[in-house]
Amino acid sequence: MELESANAFVVSLDAERTWFRYHHLFADLLRLELRRRLPEEVATLHRRASEWFIVHGQVAASVRHTQAAGDWHQAARLLADHAFSLTLDGQARTMQALLGAFPPGEDHPELALVRATVGIASGRLDEAATHLRSVEKYAETGRHTAQPSRQRRLRIAVAALNLSLAGRSGNFAGVIEQANFLAAPPGEPSDKDISLDNDVRAIALMNLGIARTWSLGHKDAVDAERHLRDAAVLAREIGRPYLEVACLARLGYASLVLHSFATTQRHCREAIALAEHYGWGSEPVIAPALVMLAGTLVWTGEFDEADLWLRRTEQALHTDAGPDTRLLLHQTAGVLHAGRGRHREALQEFAGAEDLATRLTDLHPLASRVTGWFLSTKARLEMTAEARAALSALDERADSAELRNARATICLMDGDPAGVVSVLRDVLAGTTPAVAYATVVEANLLAGIAHRQLGDQRAANQAAERALALAEADRLILPFALTGAAELLESLPRHETAHAALLADILDVLRGAIPTPDDQFPVPPLVALSPGELKVLRYLPTNLSRPEIAGELCVSVNTVSTHLRNIYAKLQVSDRSSAVQRARDLRLLAVDRRR
Repeated sequence: MELESANAFVVSLDAERTWFRYHHLFADLLRLELRRRLPEEVATLHRRASEWFIVHGQVAASVRHTQAAGDWHQAARLLADHAFSLTLDGQARTMQALLGAFPPGEDHPELALVRATVGIASGRLDEAATHLRSVEKYAETGRHTAQPSRQRRLRIAVAALNLSLAGRSGNFAGVIEQANFLAAPPGEPSDKDISLDNDVRAIALMNLGIARTWSLGHKDAVDAERHLRDAAVLAREIGRPYLEVACLARLGYASLVLHSFATTQRHCREAIALAEHYGWGSEPVIAPALVMLAGTLVWTGEFDEADLWLRRTEQALHTDAGPDTRLLLHQTAGVLHAGRGRHREALQEFAGAEDLATRLTDLHPLASRVTGWFLSTKARLEMTAEARAALSALDERADSAELRNARATICLMDGDPAGVVSVLRDVLAGTTPAVAYATVVEANLLAGIAHRQLGDQRAANQAAERALALAEADRLILPFALTGAAELLESLPRHETAHAALLADILDVLRGAIPTPDDQFPVPPLVALSPGELKVLRYLPTNLSRPEIAGELCVSVNTVSTHLRNIYAKLQVSDRSSAVQRARDLRLLAVDRRR
């Protein structure tokens, strides 16, 4: 009976029942009794607990017990010594809570390092930079320690924080500088420094990868992918899953320059799956993969699914105020709204992206693209004079392909199709470089619309066919929605195009750009789905792309697209998500697929 009573006060912490703790109410009772009977022993017991936890690698618990013992200086030093490691394990919020436990007047210099670490992790970059300057001054004085090994570790930690700050601030030259310092840090490492050096190397590789990624060049993208993969492998080897997820979350953007959209989506989904496995599916660390997946879906016209991933990105960034990933969030939300014809909402998102770009140290490579869409959206809202004035006030970026597209849109809205053809001549000739090939797709469509207005249908058809040819590989749809190219495509004779399936898909999306209320769905479909269409239908609830579905069914992508077009027509829907919901309503999907 006594044993059963005792068991009622303990809670198992693992399935194997090898770790236990007291029930929290019973533990509180024991603490009260300890303070009543042996108050002089409380601090000593907390110190013993702290030593045990630090030996067993449980730093946060060790710091809490040191704080409970009233050893504030030791707690500050302990937290500072392990701040870098705690960050790499995704415990920035734990550190924030530990900082809050220090009473007023116990603001030790070591805590500036912790505050800088937390600030960078949460995107409060100006605040982090201020704390980091304090740490650098403190480290230079040498007052913190006479031990060379600890001084070396502090200097390396400061350099690693400077590296992360440079990466998040868009200071790409600073990333290279700090990475070079970390490649050959001062002093000789001790045995205790080996793990730190591995951590720092992984951080350096990750930030180098991020910096190379944003350059958008092919060679830099190759380097970026290599750095990020190497960092992820190293993080896995040294037991840093949070760091591994951070590296893989960034891999999607690097692969976008080198590989297909399908490959990029696969990389993003793999990173998201790993993050969810560890319980970080709604944390800032996975936000880059979430927003990149949303972006690729927007480009391929899967607007409803993209919207869902954007909402997940917003949720993941709720504790992160940094400008880097948020810039991508606003940009992606902007093109989604623009693709749906919601130009006022798009303008607000592009304005938000423009504002965040100004908070980055270096000019962001995507700045011209965002500015171009921002001005094009203004023009489509009949604010052409304001858009033209803003364009004239820009620097040398005004001659980029992205901003030439914006100028062409202004000309179209002002009723000057000849001006469109003139403005885009160098872009179409390839003498004005573009950030991405999608810019050239957009330029061809704008030129095609202009030729059609000038009465040159042959030139309009040629421009539309060039746009379709460029869009075919990734089956891009967004540029056609952004430019309002429906009439241009509808006037293209079907026997003159080599891209009939893509053309049909694009027109399906453009015609369904206005959402249809659920209560307007008729019942049931007038024409039954064929066996081939049913096979494709059963893959729609999955995350597989069209090429991946084609691979599963051993058919061509064009066959899948044809089946999808027929499915949409027969179910009277305009997109994938609506098709899935309609099929479920009609019980066309098996029960086990609905769970």
